[in-house]
Amino acid sequence: MRRTLLPFAVLLMPLMTPSALGQVSTTDSPTGVALADRLVGTWELVSYQVEDKETGTFIDAMGSTPRGRVIFTRDGWVAFNLEGSDRKPASTDAERAALLNSLVAYIGRYRVEGDQWVTSVQTAWAPEWVGTEQRRTIRLDGNYADVTTPWRVMPNWNAGRPSRSHVRFKRAS
Repeated sequence: MRRTLLPFAVLLMPLMTPSALGQVSTTDSPTGVALADRLVGTWELVSYQVEDKETGTFIDAMGSTPRGRVIFTRDGWVAFNLEGSDRKPASTDAERAALLNSLVAYIGRYRVEGDQWVTSVQTAWAPEWVGTEQRRTIRLDGNYADVTTPWRVMPNWNAGRPSRSHVRFKRAS
């Protein structure tokens, strides 16, 4: 019986990958595993720095000990929730508004193109992101993922000047 089931299991395995679910998966690791397949799981935020385009300086936009997760599902969803250091409960409208400066959160469908993933944003902390595509370049190194955004103006930091984010995650599962 085990001999009979083994060929079926081997045939079904490709059906369970993000590639088979309609995502483009063109980047292969040295071991031949596609980037889309390697992204699936939960990643914990390690660091979040912002590079100012004009000056080249780096700032810890989320503080020295940010927290958060990004979750990539096998069926093509991605969910981000990244928070800055030392967030405290707000008691006034001004304090609640200030909390948005230390938050990045969005959910959408993703696909992989080369060394990038592209999210079609369906819900976000910043309404102007809903309906957009957010592109991120990613480099995986063992249990770490280094992510770089394109140059853009973020709604919550760098005083409206162009910047890009450099984010590091560690695989949590």
